[in-house]
Amino acid sequence: MNELRIYTTSPRFNSSPVISVWGIAGIGKSALVRHLQYDRMLHSNQFNMYNWVDVSHPFNLRDFSRDPIKECRELLSEHHCFVVIDGLQSKEEWDSIEAALVSRPSTSVIIVITTEASVATYCTTNKEQVFNVKGLEAAAAMDLFRKEVCFPYKSCPLYRQRDAELEQLILKCGGLPKVIVSIAALLARETEMLMDNVHSLNHKFIQHLETNPEYESLRGLFDWMHSYFSTFPDSLKPCIFYLSVFPPGRSIQRRRLIRRWIAEGYSRDSDEESAVNKGEKFFSKLLDLSIIEEIPRPVSTEFSGDTNTKVVSRRVNGFIRDYIVSRRMEENFVFELGPDCALTTQRTGRHLVVLKSWDRDRIVFESTDFSRLRSLTVFGKWESFFISQSMWLLWVLDLEDALGVKDEDLKKVVERLHRLKFLSLRGCIEICHLPSSLGDLRQLQTLDVRQTSIVTLPVNIAKLQKLQYIRAGTTDPASTLSVSSSWLPKFHRHRGLIGVEVPRGIGKLTALHTLGVVNVSASGGKAILEELKKLTQLRKLGVSGISRHNSREFFSATSGHVHLESLLVRLDRDSQNCLDEISLPWENLRSLTLCGLQDKLPLSRNPLSKLRKLDLEMGILQEHDIKFLASLPELCILRLQVKQLKLHFYAEICGVQLVTFSKVKILEIACSSSELYLTFGSKSMKNLEVLMIDYSSASYELAGLTNLSELKEVLLKGTNDEAFRTQFANTLANHPKSPTVKLEGLPPSS
Repeated sequence: MNELRIYTTSPRFNSSPVISVWGIAGIGKSALVRHLQYDRMLHSNQFNMYNWVDVSHPFNLRDFSRDPIKECRELLSEHHCFVVIDGLQSKEEWDSIEAALVSRPSTSVIIVITTEASVATYCTTNKEQVFNVKGLEAAAAMDLFRKEVCFPYKSCPLYRQRDAELEQLILKCGGLPKVIVSIAALLARETEMLMDNVHSLNHKFIQHLETNPEYESLRGLFDWMHSYFSTFPDSLKPCIFYLSVFPPGRSIQRRRLIRRWIAEGYSRDSDEESAVNKGEKFFSKLLDLSIIEEIPRPVSTEFSGDTNTKVVSRRVNGFIRDYIVSRRMEENFVFELGPDCALTTQRTGRHLVVLKSWDRDRIVFESTDFSRLRSLTVFGKWESFFISQSMWLLWVLDLEDALGVKDEDLKKVVERLHRLKFLSLRGCIEICHLPSSLGDLRQLQTLDVRQTSIVTLPVNIAKLQKLQYIRAGTTDPASTLSVSSSWLPKFHRHRGLIGVEVPRGIGKLTALHTLGVVNVSASGGKAILEELKKLTQLRKLGVSGISRHNSREFFSATSGHVHLESLLVRLDRDSQNCLDEISLPWENLRSLTLCGLQDKLPLSRNPLSKLRKLDLEMGILQEHDIKFLASLPELCILRLQVKQLKLHFYAEICGVQLVTFSKVKILEIACSSSELYLTFGSKSMKNLEVLMIDYSSASYELAGLTNLSELKEVLLKGTNDEAFRTQFANTLANHPKSPTVKLEGLPPSS
């Protein structure tokens, strides 16, 4: 609301008088804009004319022109008008309206409201004037529900009561105020039976809302949902229904989902485009459609493709997920084994999800029809009977973070499921070995064994000619950062990084585009580098065990990898200066991680014009190194783990500060020195949005925070100095952008 209010001020409209507001139906777009309109009418003299136009459908320009807005058309250039056009559905509609209404320069403001992201961006020439209205966060959604149910009874027990079923119901509402208010209005009439009604709603949520006449106010929302889904191309629909394999509220990893789509055949290679790129576009489309949403909490970020940053934690919108679930069984697409599963329930389909809440009833499982099964996803405890002889068509086995998976279970998997294309054992810490029979999985494309106890890949892996994606390696628990650093996942993951030993013959896997983390020293040193040299299709590579004995050979071996976009290199101890005087083949890199450096940054001789994300773990970052980093034209994410006392993020010539770090949006700093001093120049990091600092000493000084004019979020961990905490919070309280602040001290000592 505040940002939208700022953008209605006249100085922001020299180039475009149009603001676009978009979001899914029921999200509260119109209510937000109407509130803004009333706010301007009551508290501002900026506008002297106001008008609100609802676009009729089917759209007719003649009908639109008959609206009283026609009378204002000539006045738009003479008066300060506040005009709202609500319900725009297509670019063609805007073309007609723009020609009739916005054909000349104006000091007026026009706000367009639409459900389509593409339409919103089309209507204005300034992307900063496009606003996406998000759903309510969990706490705000619960507050709204309680107020609506309990009003006007302030002593209502719901104000204090916390109930898991109630929280589940609010999650299903997807943050949509329209749905929350409608449900609350009905429940408010029967407060004595409220929790019984909540239970009933949770059990068949969408069915209740669609069929109960009491929810007539939601009829327009469901009409929109039906129309919305019917317009999706056939290539996208299975990707949408596939999202229901993830439980409500579950975080979705972008790469995990795309690799699964590829294995299922929902994203395929074509003459024009690779399956990976197509999957990336599908994922971005689902974000634009608000089907997948960002989880509103402080998280680190990842880099990808043509965008600067992407928030790692995402989930399916709760309301849309339940809508998908209500439709998916029509085609026996996804089915679950959960708490309400009975022996008499018909269970068949293409994708089986075993929920954490299921009681692991073997009789129920073995009565399931697996003849059409293509994927099995297990959340929670694993049981050995989950692998059946009748699953011979299975393509995807996803056991990420499943509990109790052992080597003998994996051996059975490999022996029975020869058609597997996707196998994830990520987080299965009891897995110590990959069986030699892994080489029989000739269709395998994706193998993810990160955070297991596997330290060696079997020799027979070289037989898997279709492998495109291998992720392995873990972190040494004795070498990880302090508990206070656990919220910096990238640092935490890279420090003490242990790669895996890979066999000779890995160079035969020429389809590989992702490989890591390879322990070069343990894998035979220079011999394995000759194998890496053959993998010219690599886009992403991670290695550890780089030292003065093999560094030249490593960079020589990768010099021909023209497609390489992401590189992680961890140096052995006492390997300082092993990168000196080496020409590094990094022209096309967009993401780079260097761990184990001391006091020299080996980058200044190398072109990094495309680099957008940089992670550095080193002792001291020299002044000339900071100046070099400041010159990187596309750098967007900068993560530093250092030991030094002072970091000054600015550059000067003849006492005049230069514009530096102009595209950096995220800065993360972890420091282990006894003191830390950070200074931000007046022209440095003007687009910084997120600042994260991990620090364990009470001696601390930050200067120039008010220079960070776009700062939205600050996270500070590792200090129990209450005086500093108070001062820090007060300093940012006066920040022009009013960023959110999270301060967390050290855990109490035992």
